[in-house]
Order: sequence, then structure tokens, then C-alpha cells
Amino acid sequence: MVLAISHALELTRITRWIDASLRASLPGSGVVLIELVLVGIGLIVLYALLALSLIYIERKITGFFQARFGPNRVGKWGILQSFADFIKILLKEIIRINKSDHVLFYSAPFFMIVASFLAFGAIPFGKGLHVVDFNIGVLYFTAVSSIGIIGVLLAGWSSNNKYAMIGAMRSGAQFISYELSAGFALMTMVVLAGTMQFSEIIEKQQYCWNIFNGHIASGVAFVIFLISGHAETNRGPFDLPEAESELTAGYHTEYSGLQFGFYYLAEYLNMFIVAAIATTVFLGGYLPVQIPGWEGFNSVMDAIPSYLWFAAKTFVLIFLSLWVRWSFPRLRIDQLLNLEWKYLLPINLGNIILMVFLVLYGFTLHDLFPGWF
Repeated sequence: MVLAISHALELTRITRWIDASLRASLPGSGVVLIELVLVGIGLIVLYALLALSLIYIERKITGFFQARFGPNRVGKWGILQSFADFIKILLKEIIRINKSDHVLFYSAPFFMIVASFLAFGAIPFGKGLHVVDFNIGVLYFTAVSSIGIIGVLLAGWSSNNKYAMIGAMRSGAQFISYELSAGFALMTMVVLAGTMQFSEIIEKQQYCWNIFNGHIASGVAFVIFLISGHAETNRGPFDLPEAESELTAGYHTEYSGLQFGFYYLAEYLNMFIVAAIATTVFLGGYLPVQIPGWEGFNSVMDAIPSYLWFAAKTFVLIFLSLWVRWSFPRLRIDQLLNLEWKYLLPINLGNIILMVFLVLYGFTLHDLFPGWF
């Protein structure tokens, strides 16, 4: 009964029904075209709703940390405030900047959106709920997430504004530096899992999440990935490219209207993507908590739909990110780069070697306790 309820709540039933209905009345090429359009619309809607929801959640959590209410006027509990602000941004004029490189200036925001969209499509939101399940998913994510920095550098260069240029240069140095640690942390888990495919990485964590399976090496990789992801998304205390007291608004100082909205939405979506990848690789993704031999407990956990497990784990990490942002002061640029090159990168390189040793000599929990994990 419990499993029947769980299966009924899984969204894959809906996707299969849509696919079967289309194939019953249309040729194969027509089915593929319509499904691509539906997937695109679904991603755009999910993209916008997630970004607006995260903006509202951050405002409420920030208000809690600072002993105030946060949004509480537009809608019940201020829940429509983000939608009202988004409509306001859409209605704002896009100001044409004199002496700027107009082609690069207007194209830069689209690089940010495209990068987050491409990364968004590789995330397994639930069992069977991913656009494309690449067998090199980790490599794909690392590659497409790097496209966003092009939009930042173009914005700073084309704006003909010193503050924007300094912010873009800071962002470039910061992104390139911390991308190394994020990539090495993911490669550490690839060594443990033996695959780059996200769905296979998740399935291998049924009874033991990767953060525990690799002992201290997994824990170190998890912490380094969260720090690096936090820095790559320019969130405080790593928000030097947008330091208001120094650079006005950083690389997007000259942007207004929908163009500014693109950067604003992309920042929050990138925060979600970092948390989602960490959930997938380290915390079992959409799999429920399972204990070997506890069949009753496992049945209850299985009754919860996979996408709810994924959402719960992801939003715990997002809350942790917000907690860090509003708890620590902004670093100086030299402190930011010293943290990466003098500490995180050497630790990461040693951590990969440690993980190789654990896997080769059978010291992971899967190897030590095969009957349990």
C-alpha cells in the first residue's frame, strides 16, 4: 500500500503517460519535437519559479538572522514580493550606455543564462527526472558551468566603466581559482564512485552516502566543494566582485531592466545548482535514507517521492549557504586568493591521493562492510 502511494506520486508516471499518448497519435519525429518543446517550457518555468522562490527564502531567512520580519506586505507573509519585484524589473527601461561596446554589452547577460540552463538540464531532480543523463555528467557540468564567467568578463569589458571592469577582473580571478578546487573535489568522488554518470553515482549510494563511504577524504572533498561553489557564485563572504562599498554594483553596474534581471536570477540559480550537485554527488541525490535490514523503516522512507528527498537535501545546503553568507564579513581579495592557492588546492591534491589509496586498498565502507553497505 505504501509503495503504491509512492509510485502514484512519482512524476515519472506523468511523463510516461504523456509520451505514450503522443506516440499513439503522432509519428516519431513529431513526438520528439513536441517533447523537446515541452521540456524546454518546463525548464524555463522551473528556472523562474526556483529563482523567485530562492529570492523570497533568502529575504525571510535574512530577516530572521537580523531580527526583523523580511517581506510581509505583498501577499500572505510577503510571498508575492519576489513576483512583484520581477514584474517591476521587466517594466524598467533598458538604458543604452554611450561609448560602450553595444554588441558585447547586450550579449553578455545571455552567457550567464545559457550557462545556468545547460547545467540545470543535467541535474537529476528525481528518479527519471533529468533532461539528459550523460555518461560524463561530472565533466559536462564542469565544462558548461565555466561558460558563465564569459558573461561576467564581457559585461565588465563592454560597459566602459572602471568599477565594472575591476569587478569583472576580480570575478575572473576568483572563478578560475576556485573552479580548480571544485573540479578536484568532484574528481575525488569520481575516483570513489568509479563513474562520471550522475545516475550511477546516485544508485551506488543506496545504503551509504558518499560523504560517509570515503571516510575523511569524502568529508574533506564535501567541505571544499561547498566553499568553492560558494566562492564561484560570488556569495558572501566571497562577494568581492559586487562589493557595494567599493565598486557600486561590480560588473553589472551599468545594467538595468531585464538585463540586470538576468544576472540577478542567474546568481540564485547558480546557488541552487551548486547545492543540487553537492546533493547528487555526496548526499545520495534523490535516494531516501535506508538502513539495511530495517524493512519497515525503509518502506516508510520509500513512500516519500524521490523529488521531495532531493528538494529537502538541496534546501538544507542552501540554508547552510545563506547562514554562512550572513555570519561572516567579506574577505579581502588577497585573503580570498590565499585561501585557495595556499590552502584549499594543496589539501585537495593530497585528498585525491588519499582517496585513490582508500579505493585501491579496499578501505571504503563498501569494501570493509560489504554486507551492510
